[in-house]
Amino acid sequence: MPRFSVIVPTHGVAGRLAHALDSVLTQSYGDFELIPVCDAPDSPAGTVAAAYAARDSRVAPVHSPPSGGLSAARNAGMAAATGTYLIFLDGDDDLVPGALANLDAGLRTEVDVLCFGHERVHWWEGESSTPPLDKDPDVIGVHVPAWSAAYRRAFLIEHRLTFPDGHFTDAGWGGLVTLATGRVAALDAVCVRHHLRRQGSRLNTPGEHQFELLDQVELVLTHAAEQTVSAARARALFDRLFALVLKTAAHPTRVPARRRRAFFRRAGRLYRRHRPAGFRPPAGSLGVQHRLLATGAYSAFRALRGANQAAAKAAALVPRPTMLRTRALYAAQLRRPLDENLAVYCAYWGRGYACNPAAIHAKARELAPHIRSVFLVEPDAVDALPNGLDYAVIGSRRSWEMLARAKYLINNANFADEVVKRPGSVHLQTQHGTPLKKMGVDQSTYPVVAAATGSFTKLLTRVDRWDYNLSSNRHSTEMWERAFPATYEALEYGYPRNDVYYTATASDVADVRRRLGVPEGKTALLYAPTHRDYSTGFDSRLDLEAFCEEIGDGFVVLLRAHYFYDQGSARSSGRIIDVTGHRSSEDVCLAADALITDYSSIMFDYANLDRPIVVYADDWEVYRETRGVYFDVTKAPPGPVARTPQELARVFRDGSYAQSRDLRAQFRERFCQFDDGRAAERVVRRVLLGEPPEAIAPIVPLAERTPAPAATLVRS
Repeated sequence: MPRFSVIVPTHGVAGRLAHALDSVLTQSYGDFELIPVCDAPDSPAGTVAAAYAARDSRVAPVHSPPSGGLSAARNAGMAAATGTYLIFLDGDDDLVPGALANLDAGLRTEVDVLCFGHERVHWWEGESSTPPLDKDPDVIGVHVPAWSAAYRRAFLIEHRLTFPDGHFTDAGWGGLVTLATGRVAALDAVCVRHHLRRQGSRLNTPGEHQFELLDQVELVLTHAAEQTVSAARARALFDRLFALVLKTAAHPTRVPARRRRAFFRRAGRLYRRHRPAGFRPPAGSLGVQHRLLATGAYSAFRALRGANQAAAKAAALVPRPTMLRTRALYAAQLRRPLDENLAVYCAYWGRGYACNPAAIHAKARELAPHIRSVFLVEPDAVDALPNGLDYAVIGSRRSWEMLARAKYLINNANFADEVVKRPGSVHLQTQHGTPLKKMGVDQSTYPVVAAATGSFTKLLTRVDRWDYNLSSNRHSTEMWERAFPATYEALEYGYPRNDVYYTATASDVADVRRRLGVPEGKTALLYAPTHRDYSTGFDSRLDLEAFCEEIGDGFVVLLRAHYFYDQGSARSSGRIIDVTGHRSSEDVCLAADALITDYSSIMFDYANLDRPIVVYADDWEVYRETRGVYFDVTKAPPGPVARTPQELARVFRDGSYAQSRDLRAQFRERFCQFDDGRAAERVVRRVLLGEPPEAIAPIVPLAERTPAPAATLVRS
């Protein structure tokens, strides 16, 4: 039997779960079992937990459906636990180094509950604070989070204690533990680092669920009435429970306005029914609130609370498009009803008809023809748009009118800061790549990138508009959760732009090669370097003419610079074909028999084709330190890694570039997880047609997918 069972609910925290598990597994005290509680074996967190379990026998995942909430997850962990003491660690929190050793030392004398200190860390990992430890033995547990105490398992079993259902389960749990416990101690040491989410706690958000606090209070006080409880403990418990109730009742927004009187009246009935003999309200304004609650004087309580504060921020701020008339137009359009059959699309900040938004648009024309679509583009992208595409130039009066009225807004970057998220509108963030480099708020510790990103506050305001965020693999789901913390739903449907890699035919490949000018019989190498934040202007980082001479006449190079440089002059010459200006990166990938890239996310998309990929990492260390990365691609590459031009040329001269099937298979299994040719259909059905998740087509297993054929190479 281990000394400790550490139970870790994981729902919605897959992006930080590895940190939590590592904080336990690296403890100097090793007599423990670690029980991650996951939604399902194939959930994002379930995948992370399974990998840890395969490496360490102390990790024993269990499963609890998300419909049961936090209480069911903790109870599932308790049922599986075998340790002498139980510790509940949230999946986005950490045990501080030495925590278990400190707890073991503090438990030399057996107690039922040992409370310990914790540190609260702001979500951007900057400011922190350490709340004082409550050492009152009569109420220990009521104000102590479940994750800030160790519980003797035999004590919990003896008293049949489990976490009660509902959002405020910690309040109910703490009260029930307080009633049952006989031996309590406090360890004046910080053992848990509690990370405050940017989204905040659901307990602090407005809604009907605030009434569940009263359910928990009633549960605890009913149990107290059925037991023999000391007068001092009964009064202290009552005081602490109603401190929570009055905090909610006095808050300007937590309880919906139309339900505040009902909340107050029910709380008053509980107060009068369960008030212990000899209870005296505290002094000061809180005591006044106690007396008003006891007498049911809601009008006086409302006046005291200052209800006008609730309405002060009710109206949404009108955005400020650049021109006064346009601003007035947008404000007027916001007052009109949403157009339920209007969708607005944008890709790469208006660079044209491309990427995931274009693929979703095309599928929507097939499956949802009743939805009118408008693409937002910059003026210089208009001429390249497909014939018949309805568009609006960004910044024009029509663009603002469409943004104000559209039910659906679909983008692979972000709409302007001034765009209002209207109630009932649906914002879909499609993303435009799998993250190797740091993204979003994860860029904040890299000065070069942070300076270019601008205000992270504005970034997060834009993120708050998202209802859905698209993902092509579990890695992306986890990294987006870290980089863009918000309350959107992750859609693990694959990238619609990658559908063509499974639907294109040999004839399609031959056609695009002709259009790009690839000579018949030549092996086409796509060279796609990414942008460097620490340099200005386009730098190919490779003498392509010399490279072509080195590898022989059988090859041609398709050069595709990062889209930041798509307006540059043509760079074609000899066996180098500049395809930077070609609208579709998918076409370019289909035409290429192999890919050479450095750290561009194009490698993750191209891997769907199961064709050779070579990583040219000539400045990996500099890039990693200045840009920040989520993993080391040189240690988990899709193919050979070259560090110099000579090494790069050699893998093509000797043919070893095409001999990397095993590396590519591992890479595809990790990063082509959800791309199977039906991503656009899934998105349209779920987002635009509103079909339930269970009606969406399941992901086709990787082994059953057939990528589009290469022109001159077999997959090896």
